[in-house]
Amino acid sequence: MTVAADLEKSLGTGKRKWRRAWESVSVIFRSRVAVVGLSIVIFWVLVAIFAPLLAPHSPFAQDSAAINKPPNPTHPLGTDHLGRDILSRLIYGSRTILLLAPISVLCSVALGTLLGLIGGYYGGLIDEVVMRILDAIMAFPTILLYLIIISAIGPSAFNVVLAITFVGAPGIARLVRSLTLDIRVRDFVAAAKLRGDSNWRIMFVEILPNARGPLIIDAMLRVGYAIFAIGTLGFLGLGLPPPTPDWGGMINEARKYIWTNPLGVLWPAIAISSLVVGLNLFADGLREETTRYQ
Repeated sequence: MTVAADLEKSLGTGKRKWRRAWESVSVIFRSRVAVVGLSIVIFWVLVAIFAPLLAPHSPFAQDSAAINKPPNPTHPLGTDHLGRDILSRLIYGSRTILLLAPISVLCSVALGTLLGLIGGYYGGLIDEVVMRILDAIMAFPTILLYLIIISAIGPSAFNVVLAITFVGAPGIARLVRSLTLDIRVRDFVAAAKLRGDSNWRIMFVEILPNARGPLIIDAMLRVGYAIFAIGTLGFLGLGLPPPTPDWGGMINEARKYIWTNPLGVLWPAIAISSLVVGLNLFADGLREETTRYQ
């Protein structure tokens, strides 16, 4: 009887967890804007995953007899100034940008969340020191900071992630700090202090989970900003070193031949724009639905 009751209880708990999970996911499907954005993002994710199957040529293969060619049966989107297939480089470039952008945002969220929690929870001198340092970083124009960092340490995938992390962390820290200042005066935080919980446990177990909603939506938007940043660095020649397929680098290389091969600039620009628009639509739709009944 006890075993049966325990089994029934565990099954009921499991069903409730699945129900809560489905309710969280179903929020996306209540917003047409979010669904459209998610569809665009999923399209590019699938392109990146199945790149070896979708790409008609190697992204590095050069053909001196097919330089700056318009779209044709062999090269559906044409070729670049080295005779490389633009479609293949676009497909493999999606892997680069969909790997670096989320990693950069995750790192900046981790750093910014830590600094924001510390400043917002402890307050006083610690908060002043942390916030003034972050304000000093935010006072610099974003592009200038990228240029300074990459010029100092050199262009590479790791350094691009490092630059975006450093530039993005202050904004996230200020968001987390403002949420922490509101949450730290709630009753459940006071109860945790009475139980004798450590400050770190209160910050990461009591405060952070209650700040995750705005933080997740902000992170989604920041992935779009990171994609723009990676594209901008590639266009300025400070992104991934050639011949790595990089949408920003493709635009930079093709702009020299824009009058003879304008499609070489157009295709990677459309790719960047569509992915960023998809992420923004998804984040906006999700934010709209999650705040509708608040």
